[in-house]
Amino acid sequence: MTECLIVGAGPVGLTLAAELARYGVGVRLIDRAPHATETSKALVVWSRTLELMDRMGCTAAFLEAGLRASGASIRSGGTVLGRPRFESIASAYNFALMIPQRDTERLLAAHLRSFGVAVEREVELVGFHAEADGVEVRLRHADGREERVSTPWLIGCDGAHSPVRHGLGLAFAGAAQGDDWLLADVRLDGPEAPPPDEIATYLHRDGPFVVFPIPGRRARIVATLGRTDPLHPRPIPTLNDVQALIDRRAGGGFRASDPVWLTHFRINERKVAQYRHGRVFLAGDAAHIHSPAGGQGMNTGMQDAVNLAWKLAMVERRQAAPSLLDSYSPERSAVGDLVLRNAGRLTDMATLSNPAAQAARNLALRFLLGLHAVRDRMATTMSEIEIAYAGSPLSIGPGAGARWEPDAYDGPPPGSGPAPRFVLYTADAARGTALTGRFPGLLEPAPRTTTDASRLFIVRPDGYVGLSAGAAAWGDAERYLQALAS
Repeated sequence: MTECLIVGAGPVGLTLAAELARYGVGVRLIDRAPHATETSKALVVWSRTLELMDRMGCTAAFLEAGLRASGASIRSGGTVLGRPRFESIASAYNFALMIPQRDTERLLAAHLRSFGVAVEREVELVGFHAEADGVEVRLRHADGREERVSTPWLIGCDGAHSPVRHGLGLAFAGAAQGDDWLLADVRLDGPEAPPPDEIATYLHRDGPFVVFPIPGRRARIVATLGRTDPLHPRPIPTLNDVQALIDRRAGGGFRASDPVWLTHFRINERKVAQYRHGRVFLAGDAAHIHSPAGGQGMNTGMQDAVNLAWKLAMVERRQAAPSLLDSYSPERSAVGDLVLRNAGRLTDMATLSNPAAQAARNLALRFLLGLHAVRDRMATTMSEIEIAYAGSPLSIGPGAGARWEPDAYDGPPPGSGPAPRFVLYTADAARGTALTGRFPGLLEPAPRTTTDASRLFIVRPDGYVGLSAGAAAWGDAERYLQALAS
């Protein structure tokens, strides 16, 4: 039996491999591509992902490489309908970190190498067979050599066309949106160009036109182009096409130049029903794909990886029972449903084609975005800090499943040590120390204090509340931990 085998070395696979390696679990990460992503692709790292990177130990490198966007604007014609700001996000990272995916992969690969693990490139998964005690895998190398591997766990982080998902024979339920979209990475100059720290959306009767800032005084443009005949695909867009869209939908006043990526794409919205099948797991685009509206895709996938990593590590290190892994699919599938729904709604709203519906939308947005609470709610939703696991089998008690608030920390973030541990928060240090002593594999040795003396909390390694109970509910805490251990 060899290490855990991860297929796909994009941001999700790199995150999972780095977390497993950090926790001392053997891992192999393979990818059939000869080199890492060279284009910008996913651009935004949101607040919750940055918080989780604190546990990983790689936030600083991302902050140095990225651009901090402080807000967004939504416009129609010459009218600004609203300007949501990100300063209201209740996180130390109250901004959108704009960073091209090629840099995200570069930084994550460097972080992974710090644990002595490198991506194995031009290695392809060609087949696998899962048994009760492991997975038999066939790999093909660039020279045609085939390798047979036995692994305790196979994880597919291998994208929308996932060979792992296909090997499981799973339905990828959903549909493709009918419109063609233009994508252009360019330089923008001119007096009317959007601010370089703002995500700007222009709503137009022909469809939305969105500008995302990129480090290095560059920008990503995304715009709908309408439907086309599949038998007569559109030619690759030109810089003139981009400029025509700027002039028509954004009112001109700035020019595009120096294109490094011009392409078309279509939006697919699809998801598997279950993320786990025995000893085989799916994460990221292998499990869910959706509209890029809101920039949630890569973040959701990386959070899939963080969720799975500590659970796999605790089971592999025999700190917790294998049943801990049963929580991965219900937790992350529920999040996938939420993100799919929210992104779909944003896309539907932006792409309304009926003039009366567009006018009503713009009127409603101007009113709603004039309300401070609505602007804050939009920013909070995009940041993903309110993602929670209320319905999880690991969540017991009022408020369980919610993110543990950063200002409640009295030490390093839970899960930031060399082994994953739950953390006990209590005002009763003596009883707390006695409990941690009975569950040394599950709990950090020293309980931490809480500002709420009326309650005790057990916080998961990924910084979500597992158990929330009364201050004297030591029996509940004992039973919760016993269930994890057995």
